[in-house]
Amino acid sequence: MHRQLRPGRRSSARPRALPRVALLIALVAVVAAGCSGGKATDEAARPVLVVHPVAGGVSASAFAGEVRAREESPLSFRVGGNLVERRVDVGDHVRRGDLLAVLDPGDLQAQARAAQAQLVAAEAELARARADQARFAKLGQGQLVSRSTIDAQNAAATAAQGQVNAARASLEVARNQAAYTQLRAPSNGVIASRSAEAGQVLGAGQAVFALATDGAREIAFAVPEDAVAALKPGQPVLVESWSSQQRFPGRVREISPAADPASRTYGARVVIDAPAGSFELGQSARVYLPHADNGGLSVPLAAVQRAAAGDKPAVFVVDIATSTLALRPVELGPYGQERVPVKGGLTANDWVVAAGGHLLRVGQKVSPVDRDNKPVTPASGKP
Repeated sequence: MHRQLRPGRRSSARPRALPRVALLIALVAVVAAGCSGGKATDEAARPVLVVHPVAGGVSASAFAGEVRAREESPLSFRVGGNLVERRVDVGDHVRRGDLLAVLDPGDLQAQARAAQAQLVAAEAELARARADQARFAKLGQGQLVSRSTIDAQNAAATAAQGQVNAARASLEVARNQAAYTQLRAPSNGVIASRSAEAGQVLGAGQAVFALATDGAREIAFAVPEDAVAALKPGQPVLVESWSSQQRFPGRVREISPAADPASRTYGARVVIDAPAGSFELGQSARVYLPHADNGGLSVPLAAVQRAAAGDKPAVFVVDIATSTLALRPVELGPYGQERVPVKGGLTANDWVVAAGGHLLRVGQKVSPVDRDNKPVTPASGKP
């Protein structure tokens, strides 16, 4: 039996759908409003740092190097033997004549004593030969001995004198070799390296220490094959210490005529014109080789981007009148440490985005500011 609805009463099922529809409409409105607000935010002008290309910019090739002494001497014993004492270590400052290391002198001192005994025997033989020579000379005056006998005694005395001379020379050599068991510093300097330890048996001439002589300091660095042609002895360069970041003038003193067989690089040395103590032995340093910029303009390295087509370099340039970006292809020179020369594509009056180009796009609205955070005005193109 069906119930009939009375006039004026409504079904309870239909009114429940109305709130859901209203909620859906409200959500769509909110989303639309949010999307509209986000689009407006995206279109807001983005602040960008702009600079003019620098006139007369200079680029430079940088090479890593190490501070060395002008004179570096490997120190070794002139005789072989057992190293019994080492008195200095790496980094010690020594003065000329200081005792650095000692070999076992026992064998060499014994050889010196043997040479001394041989000299004594030779001198005794010389005295006997001279006495015989004098005696036979008197006998010869009385014609009691033949002339040949006298000549034989003279020859024996001469030979005895030669034996004495040889024994004296042998004794001198033996004494020198005994003295060579002490290794002394040939000049003032710093012990740069050590190659032997006490108890080690060394051969004559085997390096024990390396002495960096006090005085001028140089930068030793390696130059690749493609850059060695641009380097000449006497050429001015700039030298920078890794620790101080301060640059000093220098000049190329020498370039190796042959490449290293392992690294295929050419060794070079630079003399530094810097106050004493500015560079310490073993420090890392950079050598900057200046280049002519050819175009007369340069931009920061961070300004360089990649053009839309291909791998050609480009920079973002701001149209001050419209405050929009354009990506302009440029021709660049050799890259330097902080800047790169521009051979073509820019003028000195262009405003180039100095950094953050990877976050920008062509035609984007921007708000250009200079390094003092002052806006660049369209009227004059200057802050």
